[in-house]
Amino acid sequence: MKNKKIDVKGTTITFFKGEIDDYISLTDIARYKDSANTDTIIQNWLRNRNTIELLGFWEQMYNPDFKPLEFEGFRKQAGLNSFVLTPKRWIETTNAIGIISKSGRYGGTFAHKDIAFEFASWISIEFKLYIIKEFQRLKEEESNRHKLDWNLQRTLAKINYTIHTDAIKEKLIPAKLTKAQTSLVYATEADLLNMALFGMTAADLATAKPQYQRQYA
Repeated sequence: MKNKKIDVKGTTITFFKGEIDDYISLTDIARYKDSANTDTIIQNWLRNRNTIELLGFWEQMYNPDFKPLEFEGFRKQAGLNSFVLTPKRWIETTNAIGIISKSGRYGGTFAHKDIAFEFASWISIEFKLYIIKEFQRLKEEESNRHKLDWNLQRTLAKINYTIHTDAIKEKLIPAKLTKAQTSLVYATEADLLNMALFGMTAADLATAKPQYQRQYA
């Protein structure tokens, strides 16, 4: 889970790709409001009844192992002066996955982006909008870079395909093979090239990336 960062109005926001989606640092978002009391800010947010309901309903939608009875217990206590809730207690009691606590130098409290954006709204509506804008910009850059990588691989494959088939014709195909046998030799050698460049055969590539089907026919 390698961390990535975006800069939002002078505040660095860390996030990483989790098992189901991106998780954004609540600790970093809280730092925008008060860098010295991030844990307290998060705990105050967790005491709110609307927050408990948001977390619980999200877990019920995406987490089959969530404990709804424990959630109802927190829901009834939310808003009381005596009610205190930490991220760790929420996670351990309800088996939640929407919020993650990480220890160490790059640790802190992280939440699924759906939840993190709601926390950002609680901190500042304006700040939330800037986070969403920067987050989307980074995702578009990553998508464009991925497309560029694929286009480069396709270009290399086309160049090498021509070289490869010429070599097959000159070195591997006996003069007496039938047309069907010749096609089989080409297909086998072409799949070796596909495996080297893409890690999959032509048939697998067509399934994974339908737009590339018959690319080299």
